[in-house]
Order: sequence, then structure tokens, then C-alpha cells
Amino acid sequence: MSPPGSLPPLRPDLQLAGGYHSPQVSAEVRLNTNESPFPPPSAFVKELEDELSRVEFNRYPDRGATELRTALASLHGVRPDEIFCANGSNEVLQCLLLAYGGPGRRALLFEPTYALHGHISRLTGTELVSGSRDPDFRVDPEEAYRLQAEARPTVTFVCSPNNPTGLSEPPELVRGLLDRSEGLVVVDEAYGQFSSWGALELRDPAAAVGAPSRPAGPVAPSRPAGPVAEPQPGARSLVVVRTFSKTWSMAAVRLGYAIADPEVVAACEQVVLPYHLSVPTQIAGTVALRFADEMSERVALIEHERERLADGLGELPVDSWPSDANFILFRPRDKPASAVWAGLLDRSVLVRDCSTWSSLAGCLRVTVGTGEENDRFLTALRGCLR
Repeated sequence: MSPPGSLPPLRPDLQLAGGYHSPQVSAEVRLNTNESPFPPPSAFVKELEDELSRVEFNRYPDRGATELRTALASLHGVRPDEIFCANGSNEVLQCLLLAYGGPGRRALLFEPTYALHGHISRLTGTELVSGSRDPDFRVDPEEAYRLQAEARPTVTFVCSPNNPTGLSEPPELVRGLLDRSEGLVVVDEAYGQFSSWGALELRDPAAAVGAPSRPAGPVAPSRPAGPVAEPQPGARSLVVVRTFSKTWSMAAVRLGYAIADPEVVAACEQVVLPYHLSVPTQIAGTVALRFADEMSERVALIEHERERLADGLGELPVDSWPSDANFILFRPRDKPASAVWAGLLDRSVLVRDCSTWSSLAGCLRVTVGTGEENDRFLTALRGCLR
């Protein structure tokens, strides 16, 4: 026993667990955290200020985030009781694992992928089962189905587009996981607005895998306008997670949400803390949804810069991978990643060093910035590689 007045020991399963960190060092060009390089529209800021001026700050927020959930439901063609909102998509993931993970249960993921899927699984006492990707960072469907059948996870994570590799998972893979799942299939679409398809299409009886994809802008409805359609029976286990941090230029607000079966939403509401979503956060999300066209324009600008950045990397001695997100993974051929990362920082350009992550030896990840920032990065990288 510990003597009186001393601190209790840390939970044994956390003693060797590190936190999730992205180095925040001083640099003129910060391309390491996949934020939007553009601020929100000035009209958004003005409307937000107007709304906040009328807030009764001495009152608690609406626990149900009713207005925000109704607006998001209209956006995606679902019912408000199929929307769960939280402080960033990470809190959404935490609530899902608090409700459906825990001791004696398993979560399945495919590495390399978003580190917080595994980190939150461990924090909630959920056993982690890791599948691997092939050298091109694709998931082999048959291997995925085999792992799913053997592990029988209560939560299967699919990151699409995948962070940090940038590739979208094919709809056939997600559909196959849904058809075989005995638990939830959580499709993390933090970068989904940059991809040509979204997993919500699998809820729609009219949507068929293999059909031509629709543009997936930040505010494009996930199904044609009209009456809300019930999801296919096999799609009840589908959970799609999105964020306002990327295309909505609202990383500072910390707002994310899930689109899921009402029973899943109710489970998340059961485990989340009371009044977890502040009034300013709810208002910011609701106001942002009024600026659909401006946000879509930002997606188009970032996609254009992504292709220009990819072309620039193609002229240098690096290997890079195609991306459906707002970042690109690349590997210098002739110099260690750590040396290139440090060289870029010496030139006041900050990227993400992924070289110690699973299956990513020698890799760095660069966020797509403004045209000027991308030019600064390419010039600095060219100098580092000489």
C-alpha cells in the first residue's frame, strides 16, 4: 500500500502508454497537422460574433445540441436522432469505444492508420487487433475478412481517406466488412470531403457499389434531396465520423460528429459527460453550415494545390503516394527522413515526421497549404535533398 498522502499508482495498463502528440515548434510555414490553410469567410466570423453577442453565458447549453443536429441531419439527408455531436471527432471515437469497447472486447484496425484509433482503444481497455496493409498501403479484402471473422471485433475502424497514407478505401471493402460484421464498422472520414465517394452512400438503397461516384464536397448531400430513406438492414452497423476541423476551417473550435443508427447515438449520449458541447461550439457549427458554397470553394482550391504539390514532388528524388486527402505522404530516397525534417525546419518549414510509425520507415507527411506555402515547401525540400 502507498503511504498516506502519496499519489496512487497509475493504472497498470497506462504506465507504458504514450500520449498522442504532434510537435508544435516555431516555423513560418506549418504543414504538419492537416489544418485548412484558409481562415473561415469573414462573413462567417461576423455572423458568429452576432450570435455570440446574444448568448446567455450564465445558462447551460442545450444538452441535445438540437439546432446543430437538425442542421447536420438536413445536410446529410438523415434524421436528427442519427446525429451525435462532440468536441472533435476524437471525442466521438472515444464515446463509441466507451459504449462498445472495453475489457473483453476487441477493436480491429489496419496499420498504418490514424494513431488515435489504437490509442483510444488502449485507453478504454479494449483489446486491439491490428491488420497490415500491402506495400502500396492497400488493405487486402480477404485478409481483412479473415481477421474480422477470427477476432469478432465489436468495433472495426476504417479510415478513409486513410491518415497518413492519403488513400480512400474502396466501397467494396467497406461493404464487405459491413456484410460480415458482428459489431460496428466505424468509417473515419475526417478527410472525406476531398474524396470522390463517402461511406454514407452505402446506407442508401438506391446507391450501388460500383456506380459512378458523385462529387463529395463538404456540403454535398449524401443522397438525393427528398424524404429521408431508411438505411439498408446491413448498414445499421455503419458509423460515419466527420469533423469541422479540415474543410470547414474550424480546427480551433473542436467540433466533430457521427452519423449512425439512433441506438448507437443513444449509446454515445449515455457515456458522454453532461453538457459536453458548449454553446459557442454549437453556434459555430450551425453558422458554418450556412456557408456551404464558400467551403466547397476551399475544397476545390486545396485539391488544385494538392495536385500541384504532387507534381512538384514527382520532380524530386522522393517516392510519394497518391492522395485523396489534404496531405501527401512521401519518402526521401537518398537521405534519412529525420535529416530532411530537420533541414526543412532550419528553413522554417514544419512537416510531420512519420518515420517511426508502423510500416512508415523513412516517411514524411506534408499538409497541403496555400500556393505560397507549398512553393516555400518545395523550394526548401529541394535544398534539403541536394
